[in-house]
Order: sequence, then C-alpha cells, then structure tokens
Amino acid sequence: FQSLQEKHQTILQEIRTMITLGRPVLIGTRTIQHSQTLSAFLKESEVEHSLLNGVQDEDEADIIAESGQWARVTVATNMAGRGTDIDLPEEVRQVGGLHVIGTEFHESARIDRQLAGRSARQGDPGSFRQMASFDDSILREAWGESVAEKLKKDARNGFRMNYAAYLFRQAQRDLERRQRRQLLLMLESEKRRCTQNLE
Repeated sequence: FQSLQEKHQTILQEIRTMITLGRPVLIGTRTIQHSQTLSAFLKESEVEHSLLNGVQDEDEADIIAESGQWARVTVATNMAGRGTDIDLPEEVRQVGGLHVIGTEFHESARIDRQLAGRSARQGDPGSFRQMASFDDSILREAWGESVAEKLKKDARNGFRMNYAAYLFRQAQRDLERRQRRQLLLMLESEKRRCTQNLE
C-alpha cells in the first residue's frame, strides 16, 4: 500500500469479512506504538478486540490462548504470548480456522515466519496474509529517510507488485545482515575482554 491509512482500511475490511464467517483473527504488529495506533483505529471503527503488547496485560498468555475462539479479534506485538498454543474449537475449524495478518515486515524474516506459523498448526486449517505500506519504518531503518521518501513518491506512479515485495524483502535482508555484523562485533569485543582479564 502507498500509505498506512490505506493499509489500515484494508485490514479493517479483512477483519470484518473474517468475523462475519466466524473466523478468529490475530493481527501481528512490529512495535508497541503500532499496536496502539491500530487498536485505536479499530475502536473508532467499532471492532471489539483484545490488545496484547506486553504493557498492560499480566494474563496475556491466557488471552492469546483464547484468541482462536469464534470471531475473536486480537492485536498483538510479536512478543505477546510467544510459545502459547492457540486452540481452535471444532466450529472454528469448520469455517476455516485462525486467520493471521502481518501488518508490516519485521527486521527478521524468522519473526515473520513465526507469526505466519500461528495459523494452520498441527493439521488445523488457517491462513496468513502479509501486508506492508511505504509508510512502514523498515525502509527508513534499512536505507534512510531520503531513500524511503523517494520510494514512496515513486510508488504513487505505480510499482509492479513483485517489485514492491522485492524492495521490502531486500530491506529486511539488509537489516538482518546489519544485525549479524553487530552481533559478530559484540562477540569479538567480548572475546578480547575475556582474554585480557585472563592475562
């Protein structure tokens, strides 16, 4: 999508379609701030939902475990309820299972795969959709403000879908490489410090 507003409107439409069918929806967000922004938008749109972002819910594991109930909507950061299984009642399985929406690419593809893997587990039905907009922070983090703004401007003239997807995946790969370099530098620094202490 060209803008965050367009993306949120599409998320809203998709939620309404799913809950009309009775399918529960789990919406994964990258940051606490985005989870709160999206939650506020859903409240304005009169969509009942739970918000799990590690800030206010002590019983988040219980809430995430129940997010597979009929027509339940849950907005969560990638940390919320990690390692908790989402059980689906039989009536939910019959209508297609849990639908998961990724609202933006994370800094690691592994986190995106973990989110996608919340649905269709252990033989259950389910589905996943990844969404992104040129307002998302991953482009700025990977390439800086000026490049991100240029890409957004170019997108107004129309990108082919596969090229747009390539841009987001490439930004993600660049961030992953940067994280690996930082980790290696940190390990090397720690190794030198330990060696000096032994001497």
